[in-house]
Amino acid sequence: MKHIKETYPKPSSPCNFMNIHRASRAVAQFYNQVLKPSGLTIAQMGLLRQIEMAEGKTISEVAKSMRIDRTTLNRNLKPLTEAGLIIIRSGQDSRTRQVTLTAEGSNAAAEAWRLWGEAQVSIKEYLGEEDLAKFTKIMAKLEALAP
Repeated sequence: MKHIKETYPKPSSPCNFMNIHRASRAVAQFYNQVLKPSGLTIAQMGLLRQIEMAEGKTISEVAKSMRIDRTTLNRNLKPLTEAGLIIIRSGQDSRTRQVTLTAEGSNAAAEAWRLWGEAQVSIKEYLGEEDLAKFTKIMAKLEALAP
């Protein structure tokens, strides 16, 4: 986080969306850099964790829990399937499909999770506990804008 002294504060935009979007991209880049040794991006790690916690659920149920549409989820599942990290099988009926982690997927998720913990500590140290608590509350409030 040494580079922060050189770049903070960045000029803000008069547009709230742009400020939130730019901050979101910067945080994603930070997490992706920390997770790089695992071979996963923060989005892929999050997806593997969701699949791990939703073991036996359908793709539709996983998409709903992640607040994304099925098309986006299917697109994001493809590289994980090709990498052998997940398996997609037929569900209870022919219209549903279930997604599960492979052993390799579990190992990759565990390594990424360990690195994610390091990123979490870094963010907490950078923001401080008080600002992080405020930030978390504000993000939950903003997320509530969409049902």
